[in-house]
Order: sequence, then C-alpha cells, then structure tokens
Amino acid sequence: MTAQIIDGKALSKRLREGFRERVDHLADQGVQPGLAVILVGDNPASRVYVGNKVKACEECGVRSFHIALPVDTPQAEVLATIARLNADPAVHGILIQLPLPPHIEPRAVLEAISVHKDVDGFHLYNVGGLVVGNTIFPPCTPYGVQLLLDTTGTDVAGKNVVVVGASNIVGKPMALMLLQREATVTICHARTRDLAQHTILADILIVAAGKPGLIVPQMVKEGAIVIDVGINRLPDGKIVGDVDFDGVKEKASWITPVPGGVGPMTVTMLIENTLRSAERALRMRQADDFQEWEAPTLKNG
Repeated sequence: MTAQIIDGKALSKRLREGFRERVDHLADQGVQPGLAVILVGDNPASRVYVGNKVKACEECGVRSFHIALPVDTPQAEVLATIARLNADPAVHGILIQLPLPPHIEPRAVLEAISVHKDVDGFHLYNVGGLVVGNTIFPPCTPYGVQLLLDTTGTDVAGKNVVVVGASNIVGKPMALMLLQREATVTICHARTRDLAQHTILADILIVAAGKPGLIVPQMVKEGAIVIDVGINRLPDGKIVGDVDFDGVKEKASWITPVPGGVGPMTVTMLIENTLRSAERALRMRQADDFQEWEAPTLKNG
C-alpha cells in the first residue's frame, strides 16, 4: 500500500478562490475585511510567518494592517495597541504573532483581544466554546486539519484518533473538535510512556510534537490516515515534519506531506475566520443588535 497524498496546498488554493466571491459581496455592502497582525520584536521566523499572512490577505482582497513594535515595547503599550484595534471598525481580525518577548505575558495579551476579533481562536471564550461544541472562531490549524480530513471522505465518528502533542494551539483544541464529531480520542504528550502502543491503534494519527522523525512505520497501523502538523528545519536547511514520510507512506492510506500539507491551511483558515468576522460585523450593523450574532457550530465549520 502506498498512501494517497492529502494536498493542503491544492485545497488551500480552492478555498482562497472561493473567498474572492465573499470579499466582492462584502464590498458591495461597503465593507472590506481587515486583518491586523501585531509583531513585537524581530524574530526572523516570525517575520516570515507575518509576511506569509500579509501576502495571503493581498491575494484574497483582505486589507492587512501590519503593526511592528520594537522588542522592548512595554506590555502596557501592546495592550493599548490592541484596545485601539478593538475599537476600529475597519479591523475585523486581530492576530498577535507568537512568541512574544519574555517580559510580555502572552495570556494577558491574548485575552485583551475582543472575542469578536479573535480570529486565531485563542481567547478563553473561544477555547471554552470548543468544550461545548459552539465557538465563534475555531483555532486555525485544527480547523485546517478538520477540512483536510474531510477531503478523504472519512467519517471520524467512532474512529480511534490519536493526537500526539498536547499544546493549547493544536493538540488540545484538535482533540475537542474531534470529540464533537464523536471520535474516540487519545492525547499523547512528552510524559506518555511507550508512545507506540497508542499510535499503533490509531485509525487517524495526528502528530504535532515538533520532533522530526518521531513517528516511524512500525508505530503506524496499516491503512491509517496520518496528518503531520510538525514543521522542523534540519541542519541542512531541509523542512520536514514529525513523521518519517517516506517510510510511513507505505503503510498509511492517506498522509499529508511537509511542506504542502497542513501549513498552507493554517493561513487559509485565518483568512476564513477574518471573512467570517467581517460578515458577522455586517449583520450586526444591519441588525443594530449584538445579540443577533450567533456563534457557528464546529460541525458546520
């Protein structure tokens, strides 16, 4: 068996082409979706990520506000910047590029973003919404993984799903989203003993551990679907995931490549959430009542 490739780049392209129609419809109503990206400091990797997000906005017709602050910017100034953006009707989404400098508390900054503009899905309201199955903005990477799984035609209900990695950004929200679809979910992490005894039982294996080559063929069930969220740069500059792609593809039924799998979807779902925010802002304006804003269900995306 050789796995079929789950092409995140192709799916992302199709989704972005569809975004144009939504942007044009908003423009007819006098609204241009706007995404503000705040970068504190000069982390080279963060600069690249921000650049990719700004480029994606331009491709989709979304206005981008790139706010670069010096590395020694006081936390109070960052919070004041967020407050200004919260109040700006031209801004529909606000994103804080992580990591932040050590003197800034990430949680305080993330919680300062209006829940109505939290397009990264990190606000406690949105995180809590995952638990009950109803959130305004699902976190971008798990959201993208969910859509990639959908392209395989697999019904996750009743499937054994193993998530390797328990981060607040990917692992935990991913598990919650899968539970809402009635999957049987196991979360593994750095303290998990004998990782292979868990992964070998997985019908669907999602790996987001940040460790290249962590998952080798003998750890994977024949015919499993393997989603590799990891992005690692090797000493020779090559980008690889957490899965031994060449080996595992001979056992899996479906597998995502790195690069070209989950990565493109993360940025695309950020744009999706920004469009969703702009559309809801328009409905709120038309209804002149914030209570009319109903949170979408995860099942419907």
